Order: sequence, then C-alpha cells, then structure tokens
Amino acid sequence: QVQLVESGGGLVQAGGSLRLSCAASGRAFGSYAMGWFRQAPGKERWFVAAISWSGGKRYYADSVKGRFTISRDNAKNTVYLQMDSLKPEDTAVYYCAADRVDYRDHLPPSADFTSWGQGTQVTVSS
Repeated sequence: QVQLVESGGGLVQAGGSLRLSCAASGRAFGSYAMGWFRQAPGKERWFVAAISWSGGKRYYADSVKGRFTISRDNAKNTVYLQMDSLKPEDTAVYYCAADRVDYRDHLPPSADFTSWGQGTQVTVSS
C-alpha cells in the first residue's frame, strides 16, 4: 500500500500559477505510475494528468493540456503538478493517486489508481 500526502493548494487569481506536490511512502516509488485527479463541488472526480513510472510518458486531460505539467522526482518520492494560466473552472480539490500495477507502459485505467491522498484545495478567483 502507498501513503500519499498532497500539498501546495491555495487561493490564486485567474491567470496565476500553483504547484502541487505529492509525497509518497510505503512502496518503491519508481515502480508505478502516478496521477492527479480533481473534484469540484457537486461533481464527480475527474482525471487531470498522469505520469509513467519512469517519467517518460505523460498524459493530460484535454481541459488542462498546454497549461498543466506533471513531473516526478523518484529520488524524492514526489510527484508534482505545475498549474499555469489557471481558470476559475480549475477550482476543485486535487488528489494524487498511485497505480496498483508496477511498470505499466500505458495510461492506467482510472479504476487502477487505488491509493489516494487526502486532497488539497485549489481555488481560482475571477
């Protein structure tokens, strides 16, 4: 099992930037993909971005492509989400999650992200 702790959320004006971090423990960090998801009030949790175990492949939702960048530092057991050009519709609780399968070479199905952090709130004001 993986323990995940997010940080870096906050309040920002539209057009601004934030960087989220997610620290992992409990399983060899460099062996599994990581993802970011978000959940706005009254809505379901949606996929935002994912990165393969090696960092060589990155995947993004269309709504954030070109604005958000996912990265990982396997030496620090941490995954990041750099969010630029933020919009009010980006307001949500952001969660990081870990793939249950090691060394997968394609985007994991959302259902295979089985370890979750507690979430961090991102609020973008207009």
